[in-house]
Amino acid sequence: MPASPTTFAMLGIALAMTTGTTAVAQPSDEAEVRAVATQQGDTWTRHDAKAYAALFTEDCDVVNVLGWWWKGRADLDSKLTTGFSYVFKESRLTITDVKVRFVTPGIAIAHAMWTMTGARSPTGIQTPPSAGIQTLVLTKQDGHWLISAFQNTNGVPERPFPTGPVSPER
Repeated sequence: MPASPTTFAMLGIALAMTTGTTAVAQPSDEAEVRAVATQQGDTWTRHDAKAYAALFTEDCDVVNVLGWWWKGRADLDSKLTTGFSYVFKESRLTITDVKVRFVTPGIAIAHAMWTMTGARSPTGIQTPPSAGIQTLVLTKQDGHWLISAFQNTNGVPERPFPTGPVSPER
């Protein structure tokens, strides 16, 4: 069975991490990667699941802030279509502070800060998502950058680690 683009992306990341190098890409590539990351906010705020999903590869892996793993563009489109019908119907997503690093000329890692307003909480979840950070692995396919792997994490302000005994929370 041939390897998928996501498999190649992950292999490239592993290789780059072991060699400690950063690849050189075309000058326009960084701007294009940043544009894909920020377009998430535009397509999300329009509640356009198809346009949002089109930013991802066909075989993408998406892990959202709740740890739900969506496999493939069709699954992402389907889940967001449902989400936009109620939970995210009035939500607005803003993407800021996108940092890009190239692993190879055709693979980039981006980290993006995000904020969201107007979201409702899914059943059983106490607080709707409001701010966090994304890790995106993007691959260049047919001259276009697309998100192959995506991990989204709710953010909380960083605090120093305790230096003494810690009581277990109950």
